[in-house]
Amino acid sequence: QVQLVESGGGLVQAGGSLRLSCAASGRTFSSYYMGWFRQAPGKEREFVAAISWSGGSTYYADSVKGRFTISRDNVKNSVYLQMNSLKPEDTAVYYCNANRESIGTMGGPYWGQGTQVTVSS
Repeated sequence: QVQLVESGGGLVQAGGSLRLSCAASGRTFSSYYMGWFRQAPGKEREFVAAISWSGGSTYYADSVKGRFTISRDNVKNSVYLQMNSLKPEDTAVYYCNANRESIGTMGGPYWGQGTQVTVSS
């Protein structure tokens, strides 16, 4: 199993940047695909980005492609989401996710508690 703890959320103006972090427990972090999802008020949770075990492959939702970058550090057992050119529609609770296989659009069984990102116009 793996426990996930997100951090780095906050309030930012449109056009600004934030960097989310997700710290994972356990000694097998490098054997998990990692991903980020988000859920805005009144909407379903949606896929944002994912990264393969080694970090060699990354995947993004069309809505964030070119603005967000996912990365991981298997020594620090952490995954990151660098968010640039933020828009008000990026406002959501962002969740870290882990899966032994590829993340897909539904995510794996392991979730963090979420971190709030609010983008003001």
